[in-house]
Amino acid sequence: MPDEQMASPPAAGSSPDDTRPPVRPLDSIDREILRLLSIDGRASIRSVAEEVHVSRANAYARINRMIEDGVIRGFSARIDQERAGHGTSAYITLKIVQDSWRSVRERLRQLPGAAHMALVGADFDVLLLVHTADNRSLRDLVLTRIQAIPEVLSTRTLLVFEETDLGPDA
Repeated sequence: MPDEQMASPPAAGSSPDDTRPPVRPLDSIDREILRLLSIDGRASIRSVAEEVHVSRANAYARINRMIEDGVIRGFSARIDQERAGHGTSAYITLKIVQDSWRSVRERLRQLPGAAHMALVGADFDVLLLVHTADNRSLRDLVLTRIQAIPEVLSTRTLLVFEETDLGPDA
């Protein structure tokens, strides 16, 4: 958002454990602003305001409120992992020691190529998406980094053959 200074999004990796005030309800204008920003996170406040038919000050206040409330967690680029030198992607499932999620999460955050992780209810506990340069790098990541975490009981690696973004402009 050029020209205006926006509120800083919550720190990367902020978790639901944070003690934040409850989110204020979103109306149709807020949802339209979110839709526009999900298509183009670099859109100017002026263009967003014009698109949703509100003043720049109103659009600015709404966006800032959604940042402060944690609805907007940040602005980022969508990256073609293969063109960026990460030719191998995989989902890795992990079974972990009960009540170890917080410590495991911190260790997984530090892994090179870790893109997304989720604590899930399934036959496994954690689903981790990673991007690596090649299969050898993936093997090293799984065998020497992930399986070395003491709370990780087992892993299973699911190699991704093809990815499709499901975003608004995919």
